Amino acid sequence: MKDWMIVGKGIRRYVFAVLVATIIILGNKSVASAASIAELQQQITAHQKELEKANNKVSDLKEAKSLIQELIDDLNAEILNTMTCIGLKEDEIAEKEQDILQKQDQIQGKQQDIKTAEKEYYEAKDLEESQKENMKIRARRLYETDSSSILSMLFQGNGISDMLNRADMAEQLYSYDRNRLNEYQETKKLVRELWDRLEEEKKQLETQKLQYETDKAQLEQDKRELASQKKDLDKALAARKKESAGYEAEIQKARQEASVAKTLIQQEQRELKKLTTEQRRGNTPAANANYTQTNYTSVVDNAKGSELGKRIAKYGLQYIGNKYQYGGTSLTNGTDCSGFTYRIYADFGYSITRTSTTQRNDGVGVSYSDAQPGDIICYSGHVGLYIGGGLIVHAASRTEGIKVSRAEYRPILAVRRII
Repeated sequence: MKDWMIVGKGIRRYVFAVLVATIIILGNKSVASAASIAELQQQITAHQKELEKANNKVSDLKEAKSLIQELIDDLNAEILNTMTCIGLKEDEIAEKEQDILQKQDQIQGKQQDIKTAEKEYYEAKDLEESQKENMKIRARRLYETDSSSILSMLFQGNGISDMLNRADMAEQLYSYDRNRLNEYQETKKLVRELWDRLEEEKKQLETQKLQYETDKAQLEQDKRELASQKKDLDKALAARKKESAGYEAEIQKARQEASVAKTLIQQEQRELKKLTTEQRRGNTPAANANYTQTNYTSVVDNAKGSELGKRIAKYGLQYIGNKYQYGGTSLTNGTDCSGFTYRIYADFGYSITRTSTTQRNDGVGVSYSDAQPGDIICYSGHVGLYIGGGLIVHAASRTEGIKVSRAEYRPILAVRRII
């Protein structure tokens, strides 16, 4: 920028000098008329060089400003895309928070079920122990009956039949006790299995809850990093806008210089025509512009690479001239640089990431010397589609839209091959 300030000072000195010369020429035509044809031709040649120099300066400044505008557009697109990513992260964080609350409720429910199962287990265990003790008491009483008691039952009762009935009742009582004991033991076993299963399910829920909390922490970290990136982008955008304003001021000065030089040339040409009329010589300078129309399809065909890559490159070329749109992915209604490559590949069935920063990691990296049609050329905050012959097609800026540029018009950071 300091260089341009120095140039600006030189321009101001030159403009002042030229204005003085213009006043002298326009105010004293007799001096110009007295000049010879050779002198006028020399003056015209000198002023044409000055005009060419001024026009080149305007062109260079406009190109530099255009590049700054392209950077501004890229930064605006990156800011919009980053804000979109932040919004998505916030949605994911909210979803994880909901999952964590849901798992917390489920864990509390399992904890209550575990307490219930634990209570039922100990109740069944107490019943089992009580039944065992009752069986012991009955068995002890039964076996404590001595032989005299058995004879007494035989002679005092109704004989053997009564004794057998009593024995049968004892057997029935024993079977009842055994069945109840088995029932309590089976209940205790089932409740214990339920208890263990509930404990395992609770552990799984706690593991899932912990994973959700870890995921949420990572999402929040991602969000903070994106917010930091946006802050850096905002600072870079402000600096670029300031730089662009400086270029605009220098462009206006250079245009004034060119305008003065052009006025001098026109005056001198009129004087030259007046002098040469008498000699019947027409020596009016003419500028011939030669235009070379590049056949971009031929460029693609002559490049090395796969047929699919060439088809992708040709597909991108058909949208030359369409407009640039922050955050857009429409090849017809407006797209930014990363949206352009994203949509081109999407139309061929390939899924790549959305921003110019992340696309720098898509596919596989290759060297620029090995670049082929269809490769993505990555710059700082910008991407383009390589078409061969050292050229790219890209969504350049709001003022220029989709166009073809030299691949090395900016420092190349990476070349990514998607197919």
